Amino acid sequence: MAAGCAFLSNKDKFTVFRYGKYTIRFRAPYSLEKYTDIKEWDAGYLVVMAKYSHREESEEEYIDLVPILENLYIQPENFLKSIKEVRIENA
Repeated sequence: MAAGCAFLSNKDKFTVFRYGKYTIRFRAPYSLEKYTDIKEWDAGYLVVMAKYSHREESEEEYIDLVPILENLYIQPENFLKSIKEVRIENA
């Protein structure tokens, strides 16, 4: 795994965010087929393109990891500071 690189994917109705030894899973929209592109990464805020079963084209979606990390009692500023990029995994 590249240093400073996290990975985003989906599996079994969950979004999966992997970085280092951490794998964070959270509920994805019911019709999500896959994430197709990362448009922007900004210290915990993701702008992604996602393919849904009810649409032909991918559409822009937003994921804010900060509240998810806080709910898991992970300090966002410590966890996110070394992530330089996010890549799609299993696209």
